[in-house]
Amino acid sequence: MPGLYLENIEKRFGGVVAVREVTLELPQGRFVCFLGPSGCGKTTLLRLIAGLERPSRGRIFLDEEDITEQPAHRRRFGMVFQSLALFPHLTVEENIAYSLKIRNVAAAERRRRSEELLELVRLPGYGGRGIAQLSGGQRQRVAIARALAIEPRLFLLDEPLSALDAKLREEMQLELRLLQQRLGITTILVTHDQREAMSLADWIVVMGTDNRVHQTGTPLEIYRRPADAFVAGFIGTSNLLRGVLGKDGRVRVGGLALRVETLPAGMSPGGEVTLSIRPEEIPLLPGGREGENHLSGRVTFVRDVGASIEIHLDCGGIPLVSASTPKNRPDLRQGDAATAFLPPAACVVLAP
Repeated sequence: MPGLYLENIEKRFGGVVAVREVTLELPQGRFVCFLGPSGCGKTTLLRLIAGLERPSRGRIFLDEEDITEQPAHRRRFGMVFQSLALFPHLTVEENIAYSLKIRNVAAAERRRRSEELLELVRLPGYGGRGIAQLSGGQRQRVAIARALAIEPRLFLLDEPLSALDAKLREEMQLELRLLQQRLGITTILVTHDQREAMSLADWIVVMGTDNRVHQTGTPLEIYRRPADAFVAGFIGTSNLLRGVLGKDGRVRVGGLALRVETLPAGMSPGGEVTLSIRPEEIPLLPGGREGENHLSGRVTFVRDVGASIEIHLDCGGIPLVSASTPKNRPDLRQGDAATAFLPPAACVVLAP
């Protein structure tokens, strides 16, 4: 299949393994996010793809061509670094056209291409300005235009929005997504921001602190059906309850037998499991109630974050968080008795 394929990639720096046993297939034209905590190896993996690092083991293929040993300048990939790395002594136009100049592209063609890209990133007429005269968002656009100047086969972005304020960051996220859709270019973005990945990506690659890939899939697949407890805890907010799988297929948590609809293959009765359920899946009822998958407790904290209301419960030593919209907010306050219902269909059973 055309696209990018990584086969058993490993990268070591001395005795430290930065990327461990990564095999990925990324089809053409997708917006992909490498998502994970700091130190998980996502930037190193991006640099391996770019040719800025060589793998200690494994192969990298693009459109079925082995590019593992191909130097970075021959791969024709566009890359935007976290620091942007713009040249302060050059104008905007000279920054954008720099890669074309070192490829001996004629001056007239360099100017035409720079003007075309400035239109694309919504900075027409900015070619003669100095980098110091630009705002943070404008510099971001210039770095993107420079990376696109060579009409790259892949567009690689290493946390380029991390230094922007929240409002500008959201605006740039939208611009990036619309630009990628317009160009149809395969784009890989490194980020530790789960919301950024969920809102931008067609495909997410979740990496963990063990420097491995834990799960790949669409944002909805990863959110609704996490592969393990790490993914469930890292992507969004989740209630993670440790328990034991009973012979009847129920999960026993703190003396309660919770019914679930599906169990992963290969799980044996008596084994420890983690049950994951998202806060928005848990309805709350005032007072104490009995019934299947009902947990009674007391409200320990209420947090109003505007778009949602979080209510924290202590259910006999089992902490739970429920979330609702302001319109559907239950009439509960700190110290009130309440009962949480855990719908069997929303309970995801994971390996511990």
